[in-house]
Amino acid sequence: MTPDEYCQQKSAQSGSSFYYSFLFLPPERRRAITALYAFCREVDDAVDEPTDPAVAASKLAWWRAEVAQLYAGNPQHPVTRALAPTITPFNITHERLSEIMDGMEMDLNQSRYLDYANLRLYCHRVAGVVGLLAAGIFGYRNPQTLDYAAKLGLAFQLTNIIRDVGEDARKNRIYIPMDELKQFNVTAADLLNARHTEAFSRLMAFQTDRAKQCYADAMASLPAEDRRAQRPGLVMAAIYRTLLEEIADDGYRVLNQRTALTPLRKLWIAWRTWISA
Repeated sequence: MTPDEYCQQKSAQSGSSFYYSFLFLPPERRRAITALYAFCREVDDAVDEPTDPAVAASKLAWWRAEVAQLYAGNPQHPVTRALAPTITPFNITHERLSEIMDGMEMDLNQSRYLDYANLRLYCHRVAGVVGLLAAGIFGYRNPQTLDYAAKLGLAFQLTNIIRDVGEDARKNRIYIPMDELKQFNVTAADLLNARHTEAFSRLMAFQTDRAKQCYADAMASLPAEDRRAQRPGLVMAAIYRTLLEEIADDGYRVLNQRTALTPLRKLWIAWRTWISA
């Protein structure tokens, strides 16, 4: 299996909506974004899968060393070998890959966020920076497109947080800011024990409204001349906004289940968005 095939398999197996946004790209750009996505999955799995935090920290340290090897010209892992030919043409910098890993490391050291400002730092590292790198791979002429990309990454991560509230709570992680739990009279114990209340639904509606506003802010920031090049992000936004609507229509039943769109529906949304953008 070649490094590119490894990354393709990693991306397809994840079942992520991101996979559907890559399908219509030219081969060179598709290989680059697939390698970047596979890198994010590998690092995320290194932190999430071990039950022992020390093992997770050791795996993350290994990835930091491997990224250093990538920029020294000696990558060993299939993902970094796939990334190697893309880092110069698409400006995939060591600094930005390190910042993504900094975000993953926050999951090893922090399981609560006092307020939205603190949560935004986490979201920027694990998703906003990915958005910046993705924008470079897709191509842009106007630097304002980077503002759009960072905002869109924030919107994606807020959507993930809403979708995964129950799953994260079972790992003793709560990404909903503590001050907002208090504001809506929801306790951490409510989340940890999957107690679905009217107060919880109001809290989730508040989170959803903020995520929707982030999508609107991102779209308002996208320069018209780069809209066509940035179609993969628009595909993702269409899929994720549909997911938000599904979660709301289902009454925010996210503590005991994980709402998802079918692959066929994602493909339909992707095709429709691609041709109309």
